[in-house]
Amino acid sequence: MTGQTSDDDLTLRKTADRLDPVQRRSGFSFPLKPAVLLIVMALTVPVLLAIIEINYRSTDRVVRDHATALVERFRRATVEDIVSEFDILTGQIAVAAELGRQEPGFFAEDRALGYLFRVLQHSRTVLNVYVGLSDGSFRQARRIGDPSQPILGAVPPPGTEYAYRLLDPGADGPLRDRYIFLDKAQTVLGEVAEPSQYDPRNRAWYREAVAAGRTMMTDPELFWALGLVGFSVAAPFGPEAAPDGVVAVDVTLDRFSDYLADHPLSPGSVSYLLDESGNVLAASDGAAIYGSSNQAVHLRHVADVGNRLVAMAYASRPLGGAETVYPFAQAGEDYIVGLSDFGEAFGKPWRLLVVTPLSDFTAALSRHNRQMVVFGLCAVAVQLLVIYLIASRVASPLRGLAAKVERIRSLQPADDLPVVRSPIREIAALSHAIETLDIAVQAFARFVPVGLVRQLLTSDQRLEIGGQSKFLTIFFSDMEGFSTLAERMASRELLDRISTMLELVSKCVHQEQGTIDKFVGDGVMAFWGAPAPLEDHAWHACVAALRVQRVLDQLNQSWRDADAPQMRLRVGIHSDAVLVGNVGSRERMSYTVLGDGVNIAARLETLNKDYGTLICISQDTFREAGDRLCVRPVDEVSLKGRRALTTVYELLGVCGAEPELAPGAEDIELARVTRRAFDALTAGDRDAALARYREVLALRPEDPVARVQIARLLAGHGQTDRQTDGANITEIADDEY
Repeated sequence: MTGQTSDDDLTLRKTADRLDPVQRRSGFSFPLKPAVLLIVMALTVPVLLAIIEINYRSTDRVVRDHATALVERFRRATVEDIVSEFDILTGQIAVAAELGRQEPGFFAEDRALGYLFRVLQHSRTVLNVYVGLSDGSFRQARRIGDPSQPILGAVPPPGTEYAYRLLDPGADGPLRDRYIFLDKAQTVLGEVAEPSQYDPRNRAWYREAVAAGRTMMTDPELFWALGLVGFSVAAPFGPEAAPDGVVAVDVTLDRFSDYLADHPLSPGSVSYLLDESGNVLAASDGAAIYGSSNQAVHLRHVADVGNRLVAMAYASRPLGGAETVYPFAQAGEDYIVGLSDFGEAFGKPWRLLVVTPLSDFTAALSRHNRQMVVFGLCAVAVQLLVIYLIASRVASPLRGLAAKVERIRSLQPADDLPVVRSPIREIAALSHAIETLDIAVQAFARFVPVGLVRQLLTSDQRLEIGGQSKFLTIFFSDMEGFSTLAERMASRELLDRISTMLELVSKCVHQEQGTIDKFVGDGVMAFWGAPAPLEDHAWHACVAALRVQRVLDQLNQSWRDADAPQMRLRVGIHSDAVLVGNVGSRERMSYTVLGDGVNIAARLETLNKDYGTLICISQDTFREAGDRLCVRPVDEVSLKGRRALTTVYELLGVCGAEPELAPGAEDIELARVTRRAFDALTAGDRDAALARYREVLALRPEDPVARVQIARLLAGHGQTDRQTDGANITEIADDEY
C-alpha cells in the first residue's frame, strides 16, 4: 500500500515542485499517508499484541476465581433468605398458636378474622392464613390473586383483593361455606355462600400438626380450592391430648419460582429449588411443572423438566458433601455450579442448585488488570508523545488551511492569515492551491452576485446558461440631480461620492439578504428571492430601502456640516414573476433577472421625480409585505402591459426591523390623512379630495404629493386626465433591463 504511487501523488508532487524556492529549501519532504501509516503500525501493532497476551493470561484465572466466590456467596445468601422467610412464618404461626392457647375462645369468634388478616398483610409469600377448630369450624383470611376467577360460582366484585372464608357447623341449618370479599382497606364489598362438606379436621395440615404436637411443614400438596400446588406451615394449640385447633398458613411453590426469578446471580444464571430426590420444587426459568391427580401432587425430576443444561450440571455433581461449588462445561462454554442443602434445622431436606455461565463475569476484572494497566500506560505514553510530535507538524498547517478555506467559503478576505508552509509535500501543494483559490474566488465574487457565488461554493452545480420563472422583489435606485452635482464637484470627489453611495446601497442590500444585479451608472439594480429562496422578500427589500435612506440622512448631515453638496436617492420596488438565471454565452455570462416586472420597478423609481417622493412601491409589493409596512397611496397609474390602474405607495416606515425604521406618530397620521384624501380622489369626489389634501398640507406644509394632487384638482383634471398622466409617466421608451 505504501509502495504504490497514485496519480494524485504525482500531481501533488508536480505542484510542489513549482513552489517558490523558500518552500523547497525548508527541508526534506515526504508523502503524508505512507509515513503516518508506517508510524502508526510500528507503534500500535507490538503494543496491541502484548496487551492481548497479558489480558488472555490473566483474565481466565481471575474470572474463574471471581465467579466461584460470587456463586458461593449467592447460594448462601439465597438459602439464608428462604430459611429466614420460613423462620418468620414459623414465628407468626407460633404466636398465633400461643394466642389460641391463652384465649381458648378467640379463634371460635369472628374477631379472629382481623388478626388473621393482619398476619396475611405482613407477609410477602403467604397465600392464606387460617385456623381449624376441633368442632369442625374454619376461619380463613386469603389473597385473591385473579379477581376474574369465580369463587363458589361467583366472580368477586371489582376492587376485591382479599376475602374471609368461614364455616360454622354450630349454626342452624346445613353447613355453609361463606366468602366475604374485601378491598385493600378491609372494606366489605360483597358475600357469597353455598352448602359445603368441607371438614378441616380431615385435611393433611390439621392431622399432621395434631400428630406432631408442634409447628411443622407439610409436603407439597394440591390446594383444591385454588388449583395451586404448595405446602402449609401449621401449629396446634390447646391441650396436647386433645388440641382445640390448628392455625396454619399456605405458601405456593410458584412464589418461590418468582423469588428465584427476581433475584438472579447474573443475567444468564438459573436457580432451582429441589427436594432430597432431585424433584423440582421451584425454578427461576419457569421449568417447574406440577402434575396432580385428585389431591396427589407429582413433582418432576430435574432431569425431566426440559432444561438439558441444568440436568447435566446436576448429574455432574461431586459425590458426597452437602454444600459444594464445582466447574462444569457444556457445548464449549464453561459454567460454575453451586449446590447447597438447607440443613436439618430447616425441617425439610431441600437443596438449592445454581448454574451460572462463566461468560457473565468476564467484565468483572480486578487485580489482574494491574500489570496490563501499567504496561498499557507506558506504551500509550510513548505513543502519545510520538503521535503528538508528528500531529503537531501536520495539524498546525492543516488548521491554518482550514481557516483559509472557511474564509473562502464565507467570501471573506484571507489576506490577514499567514501563508501556510509545511515540509509535508501534500500540505505544501494544498496550501499553494488554496492561496490560488482565494485570489480567484475573491475576484469572482466582485463580478458575480454574492449569493450565486455562495451557492456555487456550497453545491455541486455548474454554471450553465438558462433560468427559471420566480416570484421576486426587484429594487431600483438612482441618484437625484446627478448632472447638477457633477457641475459643482471635482471629478475625483464626485467619483468618491458615487462610490460611497453605491457602497451604502450594496451594504444595505446584502444586510437584508438581497442580491446585487448590476450598477447602472450611479444607480443600483437588486433583487430578493434568488438565487436562494427567501421568505418575506418584499419586506426585506423595503427594510433595505429605508435603511439606505436613514444612513444617507446621516451622511447628508455630515456633508451639510462640511458645507458640501447633499445627495438624494430615489428608490422603486416591485414584486412580480420574472425570469432569473444565467444570460450570455459560454465564455461570458451574467446572473440577472428579465421581464416586465423589472421595467415596472424602474418606472416606480422614475415616478419619485414626479411626486417628490423617495421610495415608491407597487401595490404587489405592499400586498406581499402585508400590514408591517406603513405606506400612503400616491396615485393610480397605468403601467405598460396592464389594463387596470395600479396604486403606487410611498413607503414611510416598517415594523419588525430596528426601532429607527419604525413609523412615528406623524408618519402614521400622515398615512391616515392621505388615505382619506386618496379615497375621495378615486371616488370622484373632487371637493372632498381637495379638502382632505389640504389637511395633508396642514399636517406637513411642504408635502410634495399633496401639492401635486391639489394642483391637478385646481386645474380641473378628472379621473381620465390622471390616467393619461400616469400613462405618460410609465410609457417612457422601453428600457433594456
